[in-house]
Amino acid sequence: MKRLSEGNKMFISVMTIFVIYATVFVVFEDFDRHGLPFIDSSDVHLLIFAAATMVLLAVLLYRYSRRMDDRIRREQDLKQTEMRRQLTQNISHELKTPVASIMGLTETIINNPQLTDEQRLEFTSRTHAQAQRLSHLLQDLSTLNRMDYASQQLEYSPVDLSQLVADIIYESDAACEQRQMTVNNQLPDILVIKGNRQLLYSIFRNLMDNAINYAGTGAIIGISAVETTRHWRFTFSDTGHGIADEHLPHIFERFYRVDKGRSRAMGGTGLGLAIVKNAVLHHGGNIQALRNQSGGLTIEFTLHK
Repeated sequence: MKRLSEGNKMFISVMTIFVIYATVFVVFEDFDRHGLPFIDSSDVHLLIFAAATMVLLAVLLYRYSRRMDDRIRREQDLKQTEMRRQLTQNISHELKTPVASIMGLTETIINNPQLTDEQRLEFTSRTHAQAQRLSHLLQDLSTLNRMDYASQQLEYSPVDLSQLVADIIYESDAACEQRQMTVNNQLPDILVIKGNRQLLYSIFRNLMDNAINYAGTGAIIGISAVETTRHWRFTFSDTGHGIADEHLPHIFERFYRVDKGRSRAMGGTGLGLAIVKNAVLHHGGNIQALRNQSGGLTIEFTLHK
């Protein structure tokens, strides 16, 4: 079903109010008379005047609603153009670093045949790491692009989030052990919602990776959920370093980094939390980031059942 524009909403609302008012006026203006209303010429003239006024009002409102829609459309187009321009610049900037590193490292290997096997292995390993970073960036961009422009192609089916999160915790076990982190999973044994499995996986995987990379050694990661009438409300928290208040409204923006140097060093693409937010919105939920008073970061979000 096609969604009404803002101009059409205004036009319909005002005209509805006017028609109701005119109807009430016509019906009850002569309620104290005996016999049919509009029995004299003054009532007929009043009715003609009201009808002419309604037609004139309808024409003026319709023209204004068209101009209103055009103005909103132009503003949205300008905003989207600016967003695409900024996104293109960010993508170009993010791609430049790994590509330049790969080119520099491979040129070093090619132009220095006297390198020892150990040196050659080191340069090859660094090249591979940059290629992996580039691959992750392209994969994240593909995920966001699919949500932005091909959301109607996403398939939804029952997904057991308890099992999905358990799998992610198992996959992250080595990284958590290396950083002496503990995961406190308080999800129920079975938690099933209807959603896209890949996007749901992206939500919890990106939140887990973000906590592992930035919470700090020895942090405790907590995952819990509370059931409401229509949603599941999730809490994903850590006891790590936390984020300053001025950064909290921006951490879900694409390519936004609290510490740019450290984020790139950790291999982050700057798109993980943007993917989390978009995936939550695609599942009828909302999301917010909070700074814990005792230290650390809490991400609260809902997912429609």
